[in-house]
Amino acid sequence: MNDIGAELADICEAAAALILPLWRSGLAVTHKADESPVTEADQRGEALILKALAERFPDVPVISEEDASEFGTPDAIGPRFFLVDPLDGTKAFVRGDPHFTVNIGLIENGRPVAGAVSCPPSGETWYTSNGATLKRLKGAAPAPVRARAWPKGAAIALISHTMKPETADKLAAEYGFDLREPMDSSIKLCRIAEGAADIYPRHGPTMEWDTAAGHAVLEAAGGLLTTPEGKAFTYGKAQDGFRNGWFVARGA
Repeated sequence: MNDIGAELADICEAAAALILPLWRSGLAVTHKADESPVTEADQRGEALILKALAERFPDVPVISEEDASEFGTPDAIGPRFFLVDPLDGTKAFVRGDPHFTVNIGLIENGRPVAGAVSCPPSGETWYTSNGATLKRLKGAAPAPVRARAWPKGAAIALISHTMKPETADKLAAEYGFDLREPMDSSIKLCRIAEGAADIYPRHGPTMEWDTAAGHAVLEAAGGLLTTPEGKAFTYGKAQDGFRNGWFVARGA
């Protein structure tokens, strides 16, 4: 019933195809109430995704970033719902950087049970399938990916572009990583899922739609996403406006 990752991947890729021609096109950028940027790409991508989800899964409610920004989040949500971020990494999109993604995650009883993430510039899509994670490129057959064990050599951490060096130093001492690679958006979770990096410590604010799809992809690939204390990282926090606390994503 919840093995719908391939369908979600199709929808993400359709939105990615819509968004990609708008990248580096000089789109006007406006700002939401929290001063985060928003573009026509965010809005058009979300409209496509919401229409597709309504057609395929009419009984499953959806919480999506731009709709929530404009109209607010619900005061309560049932046990099964979608979380959608049509363009995660808008700042990267605006800068002309390639690290932005399209995200759809399915939540059931507080846990991500299916998800898909697509990166429009690279044509990569990661999605859950039968308890595993598959990755596909345009025109190629999907292939399974797995998170890797903590390396005996230098461990690679993915961090925000805006992280201050002293903050990165503190996290390196706390989590024991050696190398750092700045990167935007949920693609960080997908890189760990495919064994290209080892850890992503996030000691800062995110929203549930930022992480749900990537969380599903990472866990299905054998990785983990927990609180810094190692507890379960849950979804459906309507009382908090669907805001996340701190988390740490790791490989196998």
